[in-house]
Amino acid sequence: MEEIIVKNSGYIILKQFTDQREGSLTVAESNRDIPFAIKRTYYINQKNASEVTRGNHAHKETVQVIFCLNGSFVLNLDDGSKTQKIKMNESHIGVILGKDLWHSMESISAGCVMLIFASDYFDENDYIRNYDAFLKYVALKNK
Repeated sequence: MEEIIVKNSGYIILKQFTDQREGSLTVAESNRDIPFAIKRTYYINQKNASEVTRGNHAHKETVQVIFCLNGSFVLNLDDGSKTQKIKMNESHIGVILGKDLWHSMESISAGCVMLIFASDYFDENDYIRNYDAFLKYVALKNK
């Protein structure tokens, strides 16, 4: 696992239990494994391999954790000064998508399922959907 170098991010490694049944049980508990109270959970199910890019936004206040339950994708992170690409393909390893962190998902495999836990309910006003506006926003906050 490569070190995460962008601000407002990090890994979450969930407890995973395996036994003779050839499967595993993975546990994610709010305020324990996930570093916030979970107010929203959603998933993205990519049926076919795609060159489409998902995400392409940042949040002003909401914190999220993203997992790849099946398949793989590349997670792009950008804090306004550093960027990083992380290959996501382990179902028990998630990445924190903190405030003021531009993120997108690309190179999504067929059958990929992404699971996201969010610290708040959906609010369109929390989103920054324009990259240039994001760069201006984080520059102002970092002054």
